[in-house]
Amino acid sequence: MRLICILLFLLVVAFPIGRAAGQDIPVGSFSRGSLAEWSSRSFKGETKYELVEDADLRSVVLAAEANAAASGRYRKIRIDLTKTPFLNWSWKVTGIFSGIDERQKSGDDFPARIFVVVERGLLGARSLALNYVWASQHGTGSAWPSPYSAQVRLIAVDSGQKGLGSWVGYKRDVRDDLRRFFGAEIREIDAVAIMTDADDHKGHTRTFYGDIWFSPE
Repeated sequence: MRLICILLFLLVVAFPIGRAAGQDIPVGSFSRGSLAEWSSRSFKGETKYELVEDADLRSVVLAAEANAAASGRYRKIRIDLTKTPFLNWSWKVTGIFSGIDERQKSGDDFPARIFVVVERGLLGARSLALNYVWASQHGTGSAWPSPYSAQVRLIAVDSGQKGLGSWVGYKRDVRDDLRRFFGAEIREIDAVAIMTDADDHKGHTRTFYGDIWFSPE
């Protein structure tokens, strides 16, 4: 199932929390109560996504609840990484998965992930995807290829129990990460996606996503 998930996404395809100013490019404006231009894909069951009010932020966020299910949201958007290479986002993860190995197909589940897609080849056959994930077992900073495809790389930006239940913000230089993990100078990405999935090990988790945007610095 997860191979189908990866292929479909390829084919369609701590920092202060909040929106920056200037030449930023909004991707997910959840705080405005909007899911405009975001599409969905279901792979096994339905991860429930809904806009909710978060008491901590006093703002609208996107809640995702997976119960032995895997579905995601994606947005087709071309980003010029020479101008806005930094991906900014925040999430609040409430639980991780015990007893899994994310490097194996049976454990390829994450309470939170956001990824960028670079479309390549006929019908996206050689597309690349870089996943930023909250890992359950592998340490923060670790990286590995997907057990389903070498064209998909995963980076643990957070891991384990530390920080659960709290909002955590991130800023990543996507152009630099693509160069480092794929050994290529990539100037544009073609889509951004989020997914909370628990289908492989039949688990359950609930995660909240804040706004997503690209910035020049």
